[in-house]
Amino acid sequence: MSDASSSSPSKSQHAPDHPADITRDDIHSGESATRHAGNADETGPVVHQGGEVVLVSTPIGNLGDMSRRAVETLAACDLILCEDTRTSARLLREYGIRTRTRPLHDHNEDRQIPALLEALSAGQRIAVISDAGTPLMSDPGYRLVRAVVAEGGHVTAVPGPNAAVMALTLSGLPPHPFMFSGFLPPREAARREVLAQLHAAECAGLSATLIWHEAPHRLAEMLASLADVMGGNRPAAVARELTKRFEEVRRGTVAELAAHYSAHPARGEITVVLGPPLREDSTATDLDTQLNEALLTLSVKDAAALVAGITSLPRRTVYARALELAREKK
Repeated sequence: MSDASSSSPSKSQHAPDHPADITRDDIHSGESATRHAGNADETGPVVHQGGEVVLVSTPIGNLGDMSRRAVETLAACDLILCEDTRTSARLLREYGIRTRTRPLHDHNEDRQIPALLEALSAGQRIAVISDAGTPLMSDPGYRLVRAVVAEGGHVTAVPGPNAAVMALTLSGLPPHPFMFSGFLPPREAARREVLAQLHAAECAGLSATLIWHEAPHRLAEMLASLADVMGGNRPAAVARELTKRFEEVRRGTVAELAAHYSAHPARGEITVVLGPPLREDSTATDLDTQLNEALLTLSVKDAAALVAGITSLPRRTVYARALELAREKK
């Protein structure tokens, strides 16, 4: 499942699935015929002269969601970079795509970039796919895209399935603005710190629907952290196994969802959607008010320490906001 932004929510990292790096022989073994192809049919793949990277979205669970343009693009490329070639093999077989594949994952992306840039300069067309969904969204590929853009190369995309956006639209929560944050840290202390920073941003005015992917075995504790830090009465939704046979979207308050999944462990790929702060949640407006009052009589440091103690927000986050307010008063 993928966003994101989506990528497969059940994964965070994969061990290398193919020991070999891309070599110069790989670069020059493709026919590269597609770079010279003209295409007057606007329903077909977009083909540019010279090399390019194409980010191709793939199904997040249901193979029927593969678009015709995605199939045509993957079949016409010189090379397909896969997060895991074993996972992608089933999809490629399903649609009769015989293009060469190579792995591109968190462990080898930096090492592969020079050879890939050379391939692009030679005119090859390279597709990037993740295990599921939209590449780069909680998946590898960002460093490659950044390098190609820095070199003045061309990057395009074939849009398609995205788990984060699908979960958002099914959640019944405000669809915009929204913020997708991938996975929260797996350890509780780090997770609560990230959530506290988000809550501090809400106290300073952020009002958006928040979206995360989560592993099923961490869902209950993640929801418990949300309830403790962000408020148990916030509306939320848990989307599970989107596009698959046992697709489920459970809606309720954060506290209700935390209790449910504590008693009924989740399975499958998970996306969590949290509604924006409730209007009656005074913490969303209190931070600036309390800081402004404290700054009338205290230094920035002392005001931040006082308000951090009152709000239970991270001291460095409150201090940063106090500095901003103090500058605005000058």
